[in-house]
Amino acid sequence: MKRSTARTQRRRAPALPRPLASAKQAPKKKSQPAPPRRKAAKAPSLQVTADLKRRALRLLDGLKDAYPDARCELDFTSALEALVASILAAQCTDARVNMVTPALFRKYRKPQDYLETPDAVLQEEIRSTGFFNNKTRAIKNACRVMVDEFGGKMPTTMDDLVKLPGVGRKTANVILTNIYRVPGIVVDTHMLRNSNRMGFSSHHDADKVERDMMAVFPDDTWISLSHLMPWHGRRCCTARKPMCDACPVADDCPKLID
Repeated sequence: MKRSTARTQRRRAPALPRPLASAKQAPKKKSQPAPPRRKAAKAPSLQVTADLKRRALRLLDGLKDAYPDARCELDFTSALEALVASILAAQCTDARVNMVTPALFRKYRKPQDYLETPDAVLQEEIRSTGFFNNKTRAIKNACRVMVDEFGGKMPTTMDDLVKLPGVGRKTANVILTNIYRVPGIVVDTHMLRNSNRMGFSSHHDADKVERDMMAVFPDDTWISLSHLMPWHGRRCCTARKPMCDACPVADDCPKLID
């Protein structure tokens, strides 16, 4: 009987590998959308009220009083220079860019000048701004489209500017507001951060923040706002440690610190 029982156990043993079936089904759970993404997609839209607009104007007046000399802190005098300076400013300080561009702008007057220069030469000239390989490609690609599609001239509208490789709405607005004086809002890292802190937007996407700020502020204030917000962001409402106690517009800021 003992032998018979042993044989029965050996014969029944192969019927045990059922856990493998459930193991194969486990990956199906991973295909379900992650909860954080669903929540992020449901960010509340901005409700523009008369009170919000009044607060925005008071805050803007406070920034004007605090920073009467606010301006774009990148140095340039032409549309091409504004484009190149904006490209170089990615992941780099404006101060560093301003150290590099004077010699660059003396040498390169037209888009064709950049195209005729070997990559290695331009890379070395802009090396200190970081990511110089990518920035060299971006400058040359934009210049190539300018030459091929716009006769070597800088486009003058948002629709045409964003056709240039590597040019988004931020860079396009830098050119439009500072060179052509077309009303627009430049959403840089400071505008993005402080629009949320000040309660003017609930988004972290630059295009959505731009839309919200345009809905709150009158269009004749957009250019000055694009100068004042970065100025304030660098000097007071900084990323890591905002100086709320010394803030010139604290009375009109809900202090929505992230």
